Amino acid sequence: MRIGVIALQGDVSEHVDALKRVISERGKNGDIVTVKHSGIVPTCDALVLPGGESTTLGRLLVYEGIADEIKKAALNGVPVMGTCAGLILMAKEGDGQVQKTHQYLLSLMDITVNRNAFGRQRESFEFKLSVSIFDTPYIAIFIRAPAIVRCGDEVKKLADIDDYIVAAEQDNLIALAFHPELTDDLRFHHHFLDKISKDQTK
Repeated sequence: MRIGVIALQGDVSEHVDALKRVISERGKNGDIVTVKHSGIVPTCDALVLPGGESTTLGRLLVYEGIADEIKKAALNGVPVMGTCAGLILMAKEGDGQVQKTHQYLLSLMDITVNRNAFGRQRESFEFKLSVSIFDTPYIAIFIRAPAIVRCGDEVKKLADIDDYIVAAEQDNLIALAFHPELTDDLRFHHHFLDKISKDQTK
C-alpha cells in the first residue's frame, strides 16, 4: 500500500503522521510518500489533498503537472481525500469568490463549494459533529473553513452544520471541510483507507 500526500503547500506533515498511525493501528505495511512533482501520483494507491491556500495549491498542481494525474487516478477508482482547501479543489463548482479569483478546480466531485463559508473572522473553532457513518460524535477542527452548498445525486452527505455540508463522499472520493489530521480521532483516515481495494493492499 502506497499513499501519496500532495506536498506543494499546506499541512502536509500532519497528514503523513496521521496516516502512519492509521497503518500501524491496522497492522498493515505501507509507505507514505510526499508528492511534489509529476510522476509519483500514478504509483499511489490513495491520495490526500491537504489544507492550505486553495488558489496557490491549484496553480501549483497545474504548474507541476500533477492536476491531470490526480484526475486520471480518481477516474480509475483511486481513493482521494481532500481536507479544507483540498475540498475546494475537488469541487465541480465554486461560489462567486471562487469564480472571481479564477480558482482552479479539479472537478472531481459533483459539489458546489463556498470558499469562506464560516467567515474570515471566525478563523478557528471546534464543533461536535454527528456523522452518519460513525456511532459517536466527532470533534472537528475548522480553520477558515469552506463548506459544501450543493451536492449532486451521486454524493452522500456525511455531516452538516446548519445549512452547510461539511463532510461528503462520492464513490472513491471524500471531501472534508475540517482538519482530521489535527485530532487524535483517526476515524476519517480509517474510512479513507477502507476505500483502497483489496488488490491494492497486497
